[in-house]
Amino acid sequence: MERFEPIALEDSEGFEGLMMGEVKAGFPSPAEDIRERLNLTDLLVRHKASTFFFRVDGVSMVDAGMDEGDILIVDRSVEPYNGCKAVCFIDGEYTVKRVAISESEVTLLPANETSGKYRPIPVRPEDEFLVWGVVTYIIKKA
Repeated sequence: MERFEPIALEDSEGFEGLMMGEVKAGFPSPAEDIRERLNLTDLLVRHKASTFFFRVDGVSMVDAGMDEGDILIVDRSVEPYNGCKAVCFIDGEYTVKRVAISESEVTLLPANETSGKYRPIPVRPEDEFLVWGVVTYIIKKA
C-alpha cells in the first residue's frame, strides 16, 4: 500500500493568483484581456476545517486519473458513497482506492489494469478500517 501523510490546510490567505481569462482548447480566437482575482482555496475547498491534501505516491490508481506526484484534495466531512475515490486507513496504513460498498461488504478497488499487480482489497470484520476522507479534487502535475 502507498504511504500517505496528510497536509493540513492552515489558516492563511489561501492560494491566490491572477485569473487571466479563458483559453480555448479548440480553434484559436482573439485573446480577451480579462483579469480577476482567483483564490484556489475558495474554488477547491468546501469545508476548510475538514480538508487535507495528500501527494500521490504510487501507481495503483492511474486509471482513475491519479498519477504519481499529483495532489489529492480530501474532505473528511463528505459521507463515503459507493464508487467514491477515498483515502482509507486499513491496518495501520493509508491508501487511496475506489470504495465499493454493498450491504454486506466493503472492497477497496485499485485502478491500474496495465500493471496486473494490484488486487482488490476486501475489508474483513477483523481489519482496522476507516474511510479517512473522500477525494474531491485531483491537482495534476504538469
